[in-house]
Amino acid sequence: MKTAVSNYEKQVMGFPPVFDKYSRVLILGSFPSVKSRQIDFYYGNKQNRFWKMLCGYFGEEIPPTKEEKTSFLLEKGVALWDMVAACDIIGSSDASVKNVRTVRLENLLDKSNVEKILLNGALAYELFVKEYAKLPVSYAKMPSTSPANPRYDETIWKLALDEVFKNK
Repeated sequence: MKTAVSNYEKQVMGFPPVFDKYSRVLILGSFPSVKSRQIDFYYGNKQNRFWKMLCGYFGEEIPPTKEEKTSFLLEKGVALWDMVAACDIIGSSDASVKNVRTVRLENLLDKSNVEKILLNGALAYELFVKEYAKLPVSYAKMPSTSPANPRYDETIWKLALDEVFKNK
């Protein structure tokens, strides 16, 4: 009789937030992928549409380094974080996430000018609504930028970003 071997990584930690007092929009993902964890920064899978979408929105090239991406985010008024601070996970699968510890958003929101929160995908949205639905900040569920999402729609992202940045 074979016994199932667990492929779960136990209590893997997420990344700290990228933000400053000028951040106007907060983009919350679910949890870093394996490739992101390998490079120690958000959206490290080159197939993920996040950086292409966001840099394209601002008409800029994708910065090559973690430091340049951080500078880009701060210059544009974009805060970036994930809803899951730590969890057990198999690979990069949101569906496998368990034993979740969510982030505490209050400090980030108190120390920034975030006026809209964009939730990158279903898990980020579900976790956010469970804990923060009553926050006095506008929020929206966005189509996941993951390469695994066949229903990704960049237009929805652009319209949501326009709500914050079109009058800048």
